[in-house]
Amino acid sequence: MATDGSFAQLLRTQIRNQLTLAQQYLAAAVYYDSLDLPQLAGQTYPRSTENHGHAMRMVQYLLDRDEPVSIGGIDEVVSEFDSPRAAMAYLLECEHVTTKQITELAAAARTANDYLGEQFMQWFLKEQVADVAELITLVRVLDRDGNLFDVELFIERELTPVVGIDNTAPRMAGT
Repeated sequence: MATDGSFAQLLRTQIRNQLTLAQQYLAAAVYYDSLDLPQLAGQTYPRSTENHGHAMRMVQYLLDRDEPVSIGGIDEVVSEFDSPRAAMAYLLECEHVTTKQITELAAAARTANDYLGEQFMQWFLKEQVADVAELITLVRVLDRDGNLFDVELFIERELTPVVGIDNTAPRMAGT
């Protein structure tokens, strides 16, 4: 059975949003790499892959529900930043927008009594809480007195790697 049209349409739009966010993280990672900040780059490259994966999970969901899917272009990506802190603050702002979008998707599924869609969105809501919390930490660390070497050491010492296997994650298209 196909999903409610508004939820499916919002999900198709979110695929584009997630692919844009993936490219935004990639742009920030390259920026950090260009400044020889491997720990900050190491926090952002995997998030690019993660957000691409989120888009592919949404693609698979629509395919599983016999909904049309098409992949188009992405929105504009910022690739120049005033500082490492400004780059991370921008990513945090992007994640706040994504949280709002994911919340709206969950609400649309609930409003449409699409219990499968609502259940599907629960994993993404949980992901958003974790993603925003981690970026808040990174911005706070970048706000501390000290130099970027201290930030790099903190990340290496205190932050767990971004990449991990989540067996509760919805399946991605193409896997």
